Amino acid sequence: MNPAVLHVYRTYFPDPPGGLQEAIRQIALSTAMLGARNTVFTLSPQPRPAVIERPEATVVRSRSWAAPASCDLGGPDAFREFAACARRSDVVHYLFPWPFLDVLHAVSRPRAPAVLTYISDVVRQRWLNAAYGPLMWRTLKDMRFIVANAPSYAATSPVLSHPAIRDKVRVIPLGIEESSYPKQGDERILERLGIASGEPFFLFLGVLRYYKGLPFLIQAASKLKTRIVVAGSGHESGALQQQARQAGADNVVFAGQVSEAEKVSLLQSCLALVLPSHLRSEAYGMVLVEASMFSKPMISCEIGTGTSFVNAHEQTGLVVPPESPAALEQAMRTLLSEHGLAARMGVAARQRYESMFSGPALGRAYLELFREAGMV
Repeated sequence: MNPAVLHVYRTYFPDPPGGLQEAIRQIALSTAMLGARNTVFTLSPQPRPAVIERPEATVVRSRSWAAPASCDLGGPDAFREFAACARRSDVVHYLFPWPFLDVLHAVSRPRAPAVLTYISDVVRQRWLNAAYGPLMWRTLKDMRFIVANAPSYAATSPVLSHPAIRDKVRVIPLGIEESSYPKQGDERILERLGIASGEPFFLFLGVLRYYKGLPFLIQAASKLKTRIVVAGSGHESGALQQQARQAGADNVVFAGQVSEAEKVSLLQSCLALVLPSHLRSEAYGMVLVEASMFSKPMISCEIGTGTSFVNAHEQTGLVVPPESPAALEQAMRTLLSEHGLAARMGVAARQRYESMFSGPALGRAYLELFREAGMV
C-alpha cells in the first residue's frame, strides 16, 4: 500500500518560489513517482483557488493573515483545513522551522504519525527562539522521526545533537529529480548579458539575502577580470549593485530574476558555481545540487552545514573559509588556471549527484521513511 502524505509548510507554489518550496516539490515529485499520494498544506496571502492540482501534489491553501519575522500566521480556517487534510493522511510531514506549524500540531493533535524535516536552526531571530523554545521542543519530542539533510548539520546543530531527540534523527540528503527541469535552456540570456559563446564565467544563483556572502564575492571579483553573473533578486539587490560600482567591479553582471529555462542555460554555460554564504542560515544550498546535476564544479564556504556535504572539498569543488574575499579570489583563479581541473571536478560532481542527490535516491529514502513512520 502506498502512503498518503501531508507535507506542511508556510508557503508553496504558485506563490513566489524559494529553495525550501523547491525542496518540498522535489520530495513530493520523487515519492509520487514511486506511488506516494501527496498533499501540501500551506498558507497564502491570496489563497484563491484554495485547492490546486499540481503534478507532484494536491496543494491546499489557507489564508496567511500576517508574516512577522517571515513566520506566516493563519486564522481559524487554517486549523480546520489542516485537521481535515491530516485525517485523510497516513503520515504528516512537517518542514521546520515554522512556529505556526507547532501551533497547528499542538491544537489539532493529528492521529496520523508525524515526521519532521529539520532544515535549519533558528539563527537570526534569537528573540523568537527564546520565546518559542518550549513549544519547539514539545513538537520535536512528539515526532516519530526527524530528518537532517546532511550528517554535518546533524552533528553541529545544538538542537539535533541534543540527547532528548538525537535517537530520532535520520539523515536524508535533499535532491532533485532531473526530469522536473526544462530539457532546453534559453540561450538568449547569454546574449542579453553580453557573454560570448565559450566565454568562461562564474555563476551565483539564488535569492539575494543577507547570509549569502555576496559582499565578499564582489570584493573578490574586483581583483579579477573574469565575469561573475549574479542571477536572482532580493532585498539586498540595490546595495550590492552600489557596492560593485564603488569597487569598480564592472565584471559583476546582475542578471535579475531568471526563468527556469534561462537558469538552465546559465548552469550549462558557466565554468563553475559560487555560493559564498557565510552564515548557518545557509543550511544546505539546493543550488549546489543543481550545479552537480549539470556537472559543474562548485566554490562554497565552510560554515558547518550541509554545503560542505554537497560540495566535497577538492573532489567536486573547493571549500574556502567564510567572509574571505582573498580565499574566494584564489579559488576562482585556481579553477581558471589549472587546466582540466574544473572539468574533472564537474564529472565528480555529477557522479555524486547520481548516487546521493538524484530523484530516485531522494524518493526511495523518503518513501521508506514515510512507510516506516506510518507502518504502511
